[in-house]
Amino acid sequence: MVVEILNEIRKLNERELLSYWIKGEYEEAETYWKLAERAKELGLPGEVVNTFKRLGDESKRHGDELYKIYRQNYGDELDEVNVPNVEALNVLGKFWKIEDLKNVLEIAMESEKLAETIYRKLAEECKNEELKKVYLTLADIERGHYESLKALAIKMGINEK
Repeated sequence: MVVEILNEIRKLNERELLSYWIKGEYEEAETYWKLAERAKELGLPGEVVNTFKRLGDESKRHGDELYKIYRQNYGDELDEVNVPNVEALNVLGKFWKIEDLKNVLEIAMESEKLAETIYRKLAEECKNEELKKVYLTLADIERGHYESLKALAIKMGINEK
């Protein structure tokens, strides 16, 4: 599925690509914020709640940064792009009890690794130098998200797959 999504992403023009990633970052932010709420409801340690909240806040900032570039070049209206979001964390429905945290963290880590890989690939293929720098920065940030989740998993006594 990843290869298919990457192939679809490659077909997008720069405007569509920016729209795609902006929406993806905002969706990711919402998911992390909801995970933080769920973790709090489940009575998990504050570190779990705070990590999810921080990752949500960072994802929103990434979306805002990309949207700023988009508005400078294309105006306010985002393009409609019908490609599945690689960063969509489909984990909220799997997080009903404390024991589910391991699975949630594993899925989130995989998603962050995938996003980093795709950002780096897009940077390699990008002709716009400003956008290339943004993609590389975002790739580094996604790597940081992965590392934060991994550190959290270790602190919670959860080993990665």
